[in-house]
Amino acid sequence: MGIRTRRARTHSRTHFVGFGIAGVLGFIALLCVTLALSLGGVVSTWLEDLPDYTSADAYLLAEPTRVYDADGNEIASYYLQNRRSVTLDEISDYVIKGLIDTEDKRFYEHNGVDPQGVLRAVVGQITGSGDAGGGSTITQQLVRNTVLSDEQFEQSLKRKVREAYIAIQLEKEYTKEQIINMYLNTIYYGNGAYGIEAASITYFNKHASELTLSEAAVLVGLPNAPSLYDPFTKPDSCVSRRNLVLSRMLEAGDISQEEYDAACAEPLVLNPGELTDSIGTYPYFTDYVRNLLLQDFSSETIMQGGLKVYTTIEPARQQAAEQAVSERVASSGDEQLRGALVSVDNSNGHIVAMVGGQNYGNDTEAGQSSVNLATNPRQPGSSFKAITLCAAMLEGMSPTVRINCNSPIQITPTWAPSNINNDQLGTITLADATAYSSNTGYAQVAQTIGNDTIIETAHMLGIDSQISPVAALTLGTQEVTPLEMAEVYSVFANGGVHRDAIAITRIEDRNGNVVYEHQDSSEQIVDSAIIEDLTGVLEGVVTKGSATYVRNNATFNQPVAGKTGTTENYGDLWFCGYTPQLTTVVWCGHQDNNSTIRYQGANGTTATLPLPIWTAYMNAVLEGVAREEFPTSDHNATYKDNSSWTFVGTNQASNEEDWDEEEEEYEEDAGYDESSETTAPTTPVVPTTPDTPSTPPDPNPGNGNTNTGGDSGTGGNSGSGGDSGTGGETGGGGETGEGGSGVSPEPPA
Repeated sequence: MGIRTRRARTHSRTHFVGFGIAGVLGFIALLCVTLALSLGGVVSTWLEDLPDYTSADAYLLAEPTRVYDADGNEIASYYLQNRRSVTLDEISDYVIKGLIDTEDKRFYEHNGVDPQGVLRAVVGQITGSGDAGGGSTITQQLVRNTVLSDEQFEQSLKRKVREAYIAIQLEKEYTKEQIINMYLNTIYYGNGAYGIEAASITYFNKHASELTLSEAAVLVGLPNAPSLYDPFTKPDSCVSRRNLVLSRMLEAGDISQEEYDAACAEPLVLNPGELTDSIGTYPYFTDYVRNLLLQDFSSETIMQGGLKVYTTIEPARQQAAEQAVSERVASSGDEQLRGALVSVDNSNGHIVAMVGGQNYGNDTEAGQSSVNLATNPRQPGSSFKAITLCAAMLEGMSPTVRINCNSPIQITPTWAPSNINNDQLGTITLADATAYSSNTGYAQVAQTIGNDTIIETAHMLGIDSQISPVAALTLGTQEVTPLEMAEVYSVFANGGVHRDAIAITRIEDRNGNVVYEHQDSSEQIVDSAIIEDLTGVLEGVVTKGSATYVRNNATFNQPVAGKTGTTENYGDLWFCGYTPQLTTVVWCGHQDNNSTIRYQGANGTTATLPLPIWTAYMNAVLEGVAREEFPTSDHNATYKDNSSWTFVGTNQASNEEDWDEEEEEYEEDAGYDESSETTAPTTPVVPTTPDTPSTPPDPNPGNGNTNTGGDSGTGGNSGSGGDSGTGGETGGGGETGEGGSGVSPEPPA
């Protein structure tokens, strides 16, 4: 081949190479332009349906509502995710520095997306370098876990583009510090812990501000793969990851070599803690609080909104209440027995203690229940008579009016109530009829003033439950709750001033803004002079009537007034009592029915169950409290002349000025025989039934059950039918307890 030919062929090859390179580059450029033009439309479509990323709420995931007692202790939380938000100054600097050094070392330099970080991650994937880090910035991770949480597991270019776009916009709206703070409050750390505060408590039982360098490094390393580095189940992997975080901090100059060496040498020491769960410390009370919140907030807000709810419950009093109830119930020997207690501060209406039952839970086979018996309606028995008394006095009836309280007495053609044990109490004052809990006396009072008047008074005093005007209403046959009765009796303790019984004092949103704060709204609803006289009558229940157990066993120095209550067949036992400071109501019974309560082999009575519970609680919470007196009035109450009242079973002459007590079968000043009382009975005392009507009443004479029709029968047993619709009400008991349905010779209430 000649030299000319060879030169021509060489020239041809060099021109071909030049043309080939230029062609390829031109083709790539043309392709990029074409792709950019085509992808531009696609990307625009991808960004059309973005969620609202401009609102701060978009970056706040579900945060629990936390409930606090009166001392500021957290007692419960309602949540979908176990999360606690804190501010940046409440987080250890080690956490913040370790996070940036490990996850996004150029955090303060990029605008939400870091091309260098992406390249570094790609190189790391190709070379297999385990410490190259990820390609997503902290801002992108925040977007992925909040605004785009529904798409976070979607591996697509569309999701990456949307994430990057929002991250860039986010950096325009918030400072770097705000972004770090939001990230640390939302990221998942494993074992149910969302956010750095929850993680700190879960693994080390301390606040995020208290974390050491080694502990902070452990937590910083978890979000990358919480299950892979789980400190509880994979401690070796966790330590390796911790040390990697420490090495990144050392490289960044955020810790010294000495700090690095010391932290790496530390063994992994865990101290597992628990954030308060939704059951809470006082589950019946916090369930009640949640129900109150549902009246004003949506379920979503309560479970995810991060509210802070401050309540009235006082830990010391609550503990005393739970101990008093649980110990007495446990000693009864009745496996089905349950007890409830509500205690209200008379000065402000605060519910300071609430016992809603025992053995909280939903395993019915194990005897558990989540029903709050403190807010569950039950028949109040003779404790309702205080409401009738108030209604009668408001109508102008004096407590000195005399009523025939023998037994039985025909009230209507179909209703003839009896006293417990058919006790013949003779003609006595309304005050004594209250102390001895006479059914026949109170049935006449109710018939005279009318059930509508009683119902109106009950609602005015604080009863919200529906009440029907049945014949035996005054004997406590209509169901009410212990909480309602506490509100009623607190009116008496306050000299006629009504306050709602409240459980919540203040509510704040997740940002600390007050969205609700209780304002005291007291109202004088009953003349103070009438209430002063009424309290005097109810003090007689304690000094000489059915609640003398309190008189004999109270160790605190305060005046006490109240009323016992027992329903048919000893199915419900009550004591509603108050001092100047507190009104406390105790109920005992069977949750699912009103079968007879048993206490150590005998019928349960007020003297063996609610009265000892009430006394034990009040002894504990009033110990050392300086004596106060009940409110007094600046004027005397005005009543109608006693002779103006007509009672269906009482001789009209009984209330005339010239009435001679000697003409009556029962002498009022005979009183009752205190010698038959037991100071602190451990088992029910069975007294003897009076032989003749002229015998003084048993200590604490009380209310027996009703009987229907004209034939009253004996023993206070209730019949069926009649316009009471329930068979009537049971009797009460004294020191040894309220009476039941007439089948037992318990002393009356």
